[in-house]
Amino acid sequence: MKTDAFKTLSPKIAGNENLRVPQREGYEHIASHFAEPDAQREVGIVLPVGCGKSGLMTIAPFATSSVRVLVIAPSVRIAKQLLDKDFNSTSEELFYKKCAVLDDGTTYPEVAEIRGTSSNKADLEDADVVITNIQQLQGTENRWLTALPKDYFDLILVDEGHHNVAASWELLRQTFPAAKIVNLSATPVRADGQIMSGDIIYSFPVIRAIQEGYVKRLKAVVLNPATLRFVRSEDGVETEVDRDEVVRLGENDADFRRSILTSKETLDTIVDCSIQQLKALRERTGEPRHKIIASALNYRHCIQVTEAYTARGLRAAYIHSREEANTDGILAKLDSNELDVIVQVRKLGEGFDHKWLSVAAVCSIFSNLGPFVQFVGRIMRVAVPNDPMNPNNQGIVVYHAGANVAQRWSDFKNFSEADQAYFDDLFPTEDVFDFVSDPLPQKVAPSVPQPLIAAPVFEITTQSDVTFSEDELVTLTPEQKAAYDLLLDQLGQDRLIRLTRLQPRKQEARRAARKALDEEVRNAVGQLMRYKGINPKGRDLDTRHLGQDNFVVLKARVDKKLADLAGVDTGARGELSSEQIEAMRKGLANAIKNVEAEL
Repeated sequence: MKTDAFKTLSPKIAGNENLRVPQREGYEHIASHFAEPDAQREVGIVLPVGCGKSGLMTIAPFATSSVRVLVIAPSVRIAKQLLDKDFNSTSEELFYKKCAVLDDGTTYPEVAEIRGTSSNKADLEDADVVITNIQQLQGTENRWLTALPKDYFDLILVDEGHHNVAASWELLRQTFPAAKIVNLSATPVRADGQIMSGDIIYSFPVIRAIQEGYVKRLKAVVLNPATLRFVRSEDGVETEVDRDEVVRLGENDADFRRSILTSKETLDTIVDCSIQQLKALRERTGEPRHKIIASALNYRHCIQVTEAYTARGLRAAYIHSREEANTDGILAKLDSNELDVIVQVRKLGEGFDHKWLSVAAVCSIFSNLGPFVQFVGRIMRVAVPNDPMNPNNQGIVVYHAGANVAQRWSDFKNFSEADQAYFDDLFPTEDVFDFVSDPLPQKVAPSVPQPLIAAPVFEITTQSDVTFSEDELVTLTPEQKAAYDLLLDQLGQDRLIRLTRLQPRKQEARRAARKALDEEVRNAVGQLMRYKGINPKGRDLDTRHLGQDNFVVLKARVDKKLADLAGVDTGARGELSSEQIEAMRKGLANAIKNVEAEL
């Protein structure tokens, strides 16, 4: 029989020092808002990463004396975390027990999940909390939306609520019209600039989170070349510009921004600087687990960025939606500290926690604050809780002056001090310059797949006298700065101001290039097959009846053409010189074109 736990149990909220400040304050704002007779049905709460959003979701139903609560997560992984840990009465991570919200030994709220065909309505009848992810509730013929009464849930809690402006959410609102809705997020803006639904009734500013030691102190490290030389592809003329012009071009020319991030000369400086910052942080703290997270433009760019780190002797890997099968293994390596760098395209987003990610290398374009906050949020999780000045609680954002990230950082600084009035007029909607997807050629286009990494309109050739400037997100008080400076002096640490260019060992660079070549071939073959509508798992190209699928057959053809180009046998890739590898990479687009002509 259902116990109506949120009506009958008495949680310890006020004065409970086990709860974080935003959890107590957020609870009070939810209770006071819905106590009003004409309260708006849907509201929002903004909490930075690490401030206890999941914990607030466990106690929020007490604030509304709910009968049955629907908790919606943005992904299966986050839904599973909420189910198995935060709400699970048998888990040591049960929030009610861990934070002494309810007396030990009491009957805790009953939890159930909606998950495919393994759940049924009977599971939900006895539950106080039902957890799922939004994908389980999509579609007008969805069996849950059609089977459950309109008053089945009286409260809906939405994790990462900035997603809730999509059409699928409107259907959910209509299905349960009387349910109160609380959206919780680290940022109330989506990637496309839309604001999450509902007035924001409470926000906990980043600056307070830093002061309380809930998130890391953040600073930006901006790469500033005194001069930069580039060749524009349309005319082949080399031009030299100073730093101010680099910034101006980055602000006004999308092709220039993309070229900054993909041209080897400038990408290498971002990589070198992030490594320099990582080494300094590890030396300063004596903690080797600090790591780099890098953002990339797309799948092809992931390969390039990962190669740059690997060539410099770091253990690097990338994750991407095209490589879902590899994701769990790579994240396991990250958790076991077998990686120094993780590269991704908006893949490690909401709900991903790894406290030793401390340096964020911005190798992609952020045209909107929301995705930028989400990315920087990956390095905000504190390594040592409740200790704001601990050297391990430092997060560093590295970007190039020509990549037009300065405005996002400025917006983020404003966001860090956000009060209620701030959310009324922040986040102007703007066009999103999207380099996340890998668009495929249309049938009306020439029948040649796009190159692995599009040739930059500006080929950056050299940079002179590259230095970097630092900009703290939150200004330290004089006392804090004095204490921190004293600590650095005691540790014998210098203030780094000049970029140290790294010279990769030729052997490591060759190995990294060889691995990148294989991944580029696989990517190009996959792209060709999508363009031609060929099933990778089919066998129609296996004319020799060797039991090989279409992908293997086409890749073998491309490998053969590249081997012929380099004058080696197809099985001798391990013996290739750096020059041969480079020749094969340059010849890849032509090899793909020739294989396509043979189909």
